[in-house]
Amino acid sequence: MKTVISFLFLLTTPSFALAQSDWSQFRGPGSRGVAEATQIPDRWSATENVAWKRDIPGRGWSSPVVWNDHVFLTTVINTGTTEEAKKGLYFGGNRPAPPDSIHRWMVICLDLKSGEIRWERQVHEGKPKSAIHVKSSFASETPVTDGERVYCCFGSVGIFCFDLEGNELWRHDLEPLPTRYGWGNAASPVLHQGKLYYCNDNDQASYLLALDARSGKELWRTPRDEESNWATPFVWENDLRTELVTPGSEAVRSYDLDGKELWSLRGMSSITIATPYAANGLLYITSGYVGDQERPIYAIKPGASGDISLQDEATTNDFIAWSLPQAAPYNPSTLVSEDRLFVLYDRGLVACYNAKTGGEFFDQKRLPRGRAFTSSPWAMDGKIFCLNEDGITFVLKDSDEFELLHTNQLAEDDMGMSTPAIAGERLLIRTSSRIYCIGDRE
Repeated sequence: MKTVISFLFLLTTPSFALAQSDWSQFRGPGSRGVAEATQIPDRWSATENVAWKRDIPGRGWSSPVVWNDHVFLTTVINTGTTEEAKKGLYFGGNRPAPPDSIHRWMVICLDLKSGEIRWERQVHEGKPKSAIHVKSSFASETPVTDGERVYCCFGSVGIFCFDLEGNELWRHDLEPLPTRYGWGNAASPVLHQGKLYYCNDNDQASYLLALDARSGKELWRTPRDEESNWATPFVWENDLRTELVTPGSEAVRSYDLDGKELWSLRGMSSITIATPYAANGLLYITSGYVGDQERPIYAIKPGASGDISLQDEATTNDFIAWSLPQAAPYNPSTLVSEDRLFVLYDRGLVACYNAKTGGEFFDQKRLPRGRAFTSSPWAMDGKIFCLNEDGITFVLKDSDEFELLHTNQLAEDDMGMSTPAIAGERLLIRTSSRIYCIGDRE
């Protein structure tokens, strides 16, 4: 998932060519949220164009991921009472003490065609040793799969590896470390060529970790000069090299695949959540805490080294193609479709910029009754989709001009903070209560 709490959380790469029946990580191929699907209905409700739906016990804001006909997701079940999450941005959601009830950490595999449970596995049971914000969950990290194994992370418990039939292959324990205000963890692991990378930015001992994906053996661990962040790293395969980009509030840092720093960029907001991605030969990075003046979007060129931070009032330099100092969203990641960069703001506004130059296509436009957004937007079939916390999806024309086409409402008891997945001709929307599969019934 790469979703976190609202108070706070390639076209140039080979991975974008993955078959669209596979949505193997947070935001899918290239971490971009762009799908080639054309047969998925763009209208739905809690009953209309629903191929199937299944209630999911517990709470988890991780996104579903898909490989062929396997759907993987995580959840944590509180055997006691879970406090109801209030929607929107607000103060007062901190819960610094861990809950005192027994919780069960679960991995679930569903059948993509029917929604039936293929298998479910409990990986841990006990009282939580870390706290979370009232809106967050202990299952906010999205799994990742390579088609042979699925890797599921629970930031205060461990990383767990299963084969596709549900056999546990290995586990790597994670020490519960304090996060800012007790908000908990959310950054998801990423895969590249047999290595699993995980970034744990916290208030005690932040680090970037590489594990052997087959065995779980620790390959290296690099300490990070960061405090708490909630951003999933990104493997950037550009024309010059492959690098691991880790957003942070102190600095964005890029590492080689052995954990050695290549470049850094200072000038982020005080809370960093959004996932980077690449398109049109550029890397897009954002950090937009709503309480800060500095809420930048950066478009980075390949080949940087050292400190590439902007000086004084500059908006470009040798490696920053363009930047916008006050344009970034808070929780959602941005979205590039063709040469358009769409920005979905937490409080129900949308803007669009030229992804190659940073020029404005349209300034912030309000989505009527949009209210609160945490999940990231997605694009398919010439449309942009924005799911809010009330379970309403706003469907926009994928265009240089703002045009709201219609809205889709799920059940009234649904809360939407998880970013959806698109697999073949199916759209998977996870809410606080269930998972919907949008598409034609077979």
